[in-house]
Amino acid sequence: MRKFLLTLALLAFGTASATAEDSPNAVIESSVVLLAEQLDGRKDELSANRQELYEIIDGILMPRFDQRFAAQVVLAKHWRTASEEQQARFIEAFYRALLRKYADGILEFDPDMITVLPYRGDATKKRTRVRSTVEMDDGSKVAVDYELVKRKAGWLVFNVVIEGVSYVRNFRAELDSEIRASSLDAVIQRLEDEAGISAE
Repeated sequence: MRKFLLTLALLAFGTASATAEDSPNAVIESSVVLLAEQLDGRKDELSANRQELYEIIDGILMPRFDQRFAAQVVLAKHWRTASEEQQARFIEAFYRALLRKYADGILEFDPDMITVLPYRGDATKKRTRVRSTVEMDDGSKVAVDYELVKRKAGWLVFNVVIEGVSYVRNFRAELDSEIRASSLDAVIQRLEDEAGISAE
């Protein structure tokens, strides 16, 4: 269930077309509508064509997701000791692997499942959080929060928190253990393999 919820969350914030004047809530609310439009009548087609599914998700998500900041937070202390080449490779590999890992969930997206709650944060600050709930098939509601950072182009999402569990924190712990057991280069290579990134 958590994988499905994270997919919905990633794709919901990814469809937002933000400007500097957009409120954090407006970014998320408009995204739900836009994603529904992208998927309308195409779920069977996309289920049969994964490459096209990846391309659609990439077109929706990449311009609105702060890939560099998310990667920096995930790598934590390993980011500071990584070379510029390692940083660039990790940003690309982590994003592409994430895209492929959660691609299937887009086919189950239903805009009626998501309710964005009234904004209670401070939009004048650099970072903020938008809260929402996702209604499951059994009628239960799950808390899904979006953490955003303000850039010149507007608000970008870098983290999703599901029932208090941060995907950034989870990945950070997982990759820290893997890097300690092997190396950053080995982790980057694994992610590149998962993402289908060919060596030049």
